[in-house]
Amino acid sequence: KKDIPAANFIIHEIHCSRNIEVCHYCSESIPKSEMKNHIESEHVQVTCKCRMKIENGLLKDHEASACPLRPALCQYCDIQLTFDKLQDHEIYCGARTETCGGCGRNIMLKDLKEHPRACG
Repeated sequence: KKDIPAANFIIHEIHCSRNIEVCHYCSESIPKSEMKNHIESEHVQVTCKCRMKIENGLLKDHEASACPLRPALCQYCDIQLTFDKLQDHEIYCGARTETCGGCGRNIMLKDLKEHPRACG
């Protein structure tokens, strides 16, 4: 979308009306020769591994940030699991204990970051 000099506007308008189409899904200006490919690659409905139906063009963002089956790492043991299982795993995993090298007490993994303040 650029400014068109007035002298060229009519030619530009004719060219656009012959060659450019506005996608009725996303309102993008697409060359008519590429419209079928655009719709098939961006707007066709696909099913994610979580069984949600989504436009193909939105699938990567969904898989990266919203899919409950996206990979996630436990903050305590770095094991990879699916995001929907992460919270229950971290509750269990964070309750495991390690011996503090400073005071010798057994400290839950979820409290290890805060423990040095209490331990001294």
